[in-house]
Amino acid sequence: MVTVLIKHIHTLVTMDDQRQEILNGALFIRDNVIEQVGPTDQLPKVADEVLDLQNRHVVLPGLVNTHHHFFQTLTRAVPAAQNCDLFHWLQTLYPIWSKLTRKGVSASAQMAAAELMLSGCTTASDHLYIFPNDCTLDDEIRAIQEIGLRFHASRGSMSVGESQGGLPPDTLVEKESEILKDSQRLIEQYHDPQRH
Repeated sequence: MVTVLIKHIHTLVTMDDQRQEILNGALFIRDNVIEQVGPTDQLPKVADEVLDLQNRHVVLPGLVNTHHHFFQTLTRAVPAAQNCDLFHWLQTLYPIWSKLTRKGVSASAQMAAAELMLSGCTTASDHLYIFPNDCTLDDEIRAIQEIGLRFHASRGSMSVGESQGGLPPDTLVEKESEILKDSQRLIEQYHDPQRH
């Protein structure tokens, strides 16, 4: 078991029911799980790794992002898709997204995750719903595992294309049987029932 002690936190914001703010606070972590919080002098003195913040930092719980589309990070600055309504935005970007590659899925996931982590997010859920050019949710999962963000992947899909009255081009839709088969595969391969 690996332990970490973060001590002499100027202000430790707990976000508990009482909204406690602990001055000269500390966190004791075991195997990446916060085990104890409180004043520095009331927590264990020894750990495998000790970080002394010298009463200069505020520490608060990590933020949680519950809705994201990491792949869209690649196209957020496309001029034709700026300041327009949702359907125009989608119709502008679908042709670009149809060229998405496995490398693009990985790069966009790592870029989005890094930005989230730099802004205090420690947990995110992403909804990847397009799979052109042999892209898979596995590409995104591996990319996030490399960067270290706590992650809940969501395997999205689109099954009704333009030829059937839908908005997305037919090149970006999948058969429902394939969607269900891949969803089951992902659950069997990646579902982790552990609490942490």
